[in-house]
Amino acid sequence: MPIEALTRLIELLQFPFMQRALWGGLTLGLLGGLLGSFAILRQLSFFSHTVGHAALLGIVLGVLLNLDPTLTLLPFTVLFGLGVIYLIEQTELWSDTVLNIVFSASLASAVIALSFVKSYQGNLMNLLFGDILAIRYSDLWLSLAVLLVAIASLGLTLWAQTLLTLHEEMAKAQGIKVRLHQTWFIVLLSLAVAVAIKAVGVLLVNAFLVIPAATAKLLSRRFTVFIVLSSVIGAVSAVTGIIASAALNVSSGPSIVVVQFILFVFAVLFSRFSR
Repeated sequence: MPIEALTRLIELLQFPFMQRALWGGLTLGLLGGLLGSFAILRQLSFFSHTVGHAALLGIVLGVLLNLDPTLTLLPFTVLFGLGVIYLIEQTELWSDTVLNIVFSASLASAVIALSFVKSYQGNLMNLLFGDILAIRYSDLWLSLAVLLVAIASLGLTLWAQTLLTLHEEMAKAQGIKVRLHQTWFIVLLSLAVAVAIKAVGVLLVNAFLVIPAATAKLLSRRFTVFIVLSSVIGAVSAVTGIIASAALNVSSGPSIVVVQFILFVFAVLFSRFSR
């Protein structure tokens, strides 16, 4: 690292906003890795992508109603996620078809609504690609709360969640309340998407959930190891991406995703040569 970049980084670490960003990256990285590990095995990767882009509509609605966008974003993403699952269950179409339809409609609606918010268009880049350096203490506490709820609920029901993820029919045969567990996981996943928007933005939030989990899947064979490794990769890549963005003076959200992709490429090479 050049001396100038290192000096800049050391100076930035003294500021509260940088410290908040690192704590936020750590918390959100753990959350994304944890829920992403279940999401990719349950084939919900595109679902999180759809909810992430629909979150833009929730933010715009908050601005139009003169409310803090966070107050509208959280309930909007949860209700939207549950609504999408309901639509999938009520049609005979493939789930990816329904998701594509909803994704396109929600994004188009958000763009139209955004055209009525002239004063907010200057922050469009932050909405699309994130700015974790602007994270507030309230955002930190909210992210931590969602993380703790996710750890507690998934940890207390780990056996049921594991069986449901790996063999849904077996879970039903064992008397597990599949519908209840699935619905609650959708709520958690929607909340994770909502709180991660601040860090990586609408366009990159899906990568934030999927790439660490996919990387961990290449490096692990046991399910519990996979979950832990996915969380660790999510946290490490988030913190590393923030530090790199500060040192190089580039956007934080894309930096995090680039670091995640680099780790993924290394995992692909490692898994290939280890065979």
